[in-house]
Amino acid sequence: MQDIAIIGAGAAGLFCAGLAAARGHSVLLLDHRTKIAEKIRISGGGRCNFTNRHCGPEHFLSANPHFVKSALSGFGPEDFIRHVQRCKIPFHEKKYGQLFCDNSAQDIITMLRGACMKYGVQTAFGTAIKSLQKTADHFEIVCMDKTYNAQKLVVATGGLSIPKTGASPLGYEIARQFGIAVTQTRPALVPLTFSGQMKEFCAELAGLSVDAAVGCGNTAFCEGLLFSHRGITGPSILQISSYWREGMTLSVNLLPHCNAGSYLVAAKQNQPSQNIHKCLSGLLPRRLAQHLCDYHKIGHNAGSHQTGGRLADCTHRALTAFGDEINDWQLLPAGSEGYRTAEVTLGGVDTDALSARDMQAKSVPGLYFIGEVVDVTGHLGGHNFQWAWSSAYAVASHL
Repeated sequence: MQDIAIIGAGAAGLFCAGLAAARGHSVLLLDHRTKIAEKIRISGGGRCNFTNRHCGPEHFLSANPHFVKSALSGFGPEDFIRHVQRCKIPFHEKKYGQLFCDNSAQDIITMLRGACMKYGVQTAFGTAIKSLQKTADHFEIVCMDKTYNAQKLVVATGGLSIPKTGASPLGYEIARQFGIAVTQTRPALVPLTFSGQMKEFCAELAGLSVDAAVGCGNTAFCEGLLFSHRGITGPSILQISSYWREGMTLSVNLLPHCNAGSYLVAAKQNQPSQNIHKCLSGLLPRRLAQHLCDYHKIGHNAGSHQTGGRLADCTHRALTAFGDEINDWQLLPAGSEGYRTAEVTLGGVDTDALSARDMQAKSVPGLYFIGEVVDVTGHLGGHNFQWAWSSAYAVASHL
């Protein structure tokens, strides 16, 4: 009989196991994969964006926006940074407070596994769970070749994103088994796709990036936008994808720090013979400027499909309208790339069913849910890893 069994050896599960064992608890850590922590390994371009200095409740989406506050205040970014520093892992800071390993994500995995080994965590990797049940005083976990028993159970199985890393719906199934609600799940931090003419537009510009402000509803992000063969991606798009729903329109401002219409009208007055797309190339990449002129048919001669025309050939009204399109381009995505490339899963175990203090299910004593499986989704830039550390600490410190 173990004190604690943890299902899922990703970021949250590994950290929770090490912390709980360090406090003197006997811990069993199970995972259906033999090769664990793959999501850590591939994160941040292989260098793991392990937290964000500015991480706070405002960087998370949840049906209950206040739920994260207790866990974040109990164990925040600076706490994990100190943990990393004690383990002498070199790291650096990029923009917006994002912290990355200098060497590779393996440093974080080694740190987490090292704590488990040091404090005697029992592991069972490559172990598929056949059934799970709760008796009067413990949980019984039946696997293919062995049955385990533990007084408390922590579910850290993650979400559905990036199936190649071993993602599965097991955590949601466990929640439902015990009568705990699961909010609707969907891919988040994911590239968006288009069909028809807009898909062709993006494909012709694949690989080109530009800073842009992208909005959906009342939310907007101003970061990089990258054109791809099927649509658009990059930080601003990944961020807004968590707020976007099918049928909703995006507002894309390709020149967030410039009134494009005023710029074009002023340029016409100063250099009326200048070609429109060449004028616009002073603010945007040349290929993008050309394609925008083609797409919006600005400066086209009647019956012509070629970009042409001078600024002088366009009325002030036409240039202003073109500028408005550049500053507020309304786009309707056809969909997203789905869980295959989504960095996280939006939605999950309903926070109303959990204690914000220790992540314990209110209706099932001894059952806990942490990390991505919970309906808590962070912004891009290390916030989701911080939720893994914070929620794991909330459990381990209250066992």
